[in-house]
Amino acid sequence: MGQGEASARGTTMEGDCLSCIKYLMFVFNFLIFLGGSFLLGVGVWVLVDPTGFREIVAANPLLFTGVYIILGMGGMLFLLGFLGCCGAIRENKCLLLFFFMLILLIFLAELAAAILAFIFREHLTREYFTKELKRHYQGYNNTDVFTSTWNAIMTTFDCCGVNSPEDFKDSLFKLINHNHMVPEACCQRASQTGGLAYISQEHCLSGNMMLRNNKGCYSAVVDYFELYIYVAGALAIVVLTIELFAMVFAMCLFRGIQ
Repeated sequence: MGQGEASARGTTMEGDCLSCIKYLMFVFNFLIFLGGSFLLGVGVWVLVDPTGFREIVAANPLLFTGVYIILGMGGMLFLLGFLGCCGAIRENKCLLLFFFMLILLIFLAELAAAILAFIFREHLTREYFTKELKRHYQGYNNTDVFTSTWNAIMTTFDCCGVNSPEDFKDSLFKLINHNHMVPEACCQRASQTGGLAYISQEHCLSGNMMLRNNKGCYSAVVDYFELYIYVAGALAIVVLTIELFAMVFAMCLFRGIQ
């Protein structure tokens, strides 16, 4: 009898533990589902908004790319949360296994991205960006992805070149535009209108330091994102930890379902 009671207590404790894991997984994945729904809603709203916000985003390649990244992340989180909720609450082994495989793929992709970032870290140096700018930047050819991206960066961050406007000396831009010292994207946004704005822009293009942005884009971008880099690093650690726990919980529930 004593042995039977101990066995019954053990079975009850195991059932309580699995029930706890089940509801923890449901709550956790429901939050993921809500987050994914919110990101999807924001992305779709930006793309279909009739008040003109869509045109602002479409005019800026960085914002335009960001919208599709938000949509992709939202869709992935939406699917992940849905699978986790359904698999946990219905105790469906197929859904739990699919959830585990999807989390595992995301985890491996993040690990591969981290390894690649470490391997190609020399491509994030000032020297590399300066060399690429000198070789490929054309100035006014917005059909060229490299050129349009750099124009968007210089306009958004009010900067010029990688280190300074001097980066455009002995560059492809200078070969194409003999009379211009810097591209139009380097010029400060004129507060005047009409003829005065045109004169200011001409002085800027001819090399007037007072009418152009003199800070390099490398420093401008690093300064802008400095806080976000540390926050992103901390979030990455938290996300990886959550993913590991999610995989462990999913497998425990998968194995515990009779």
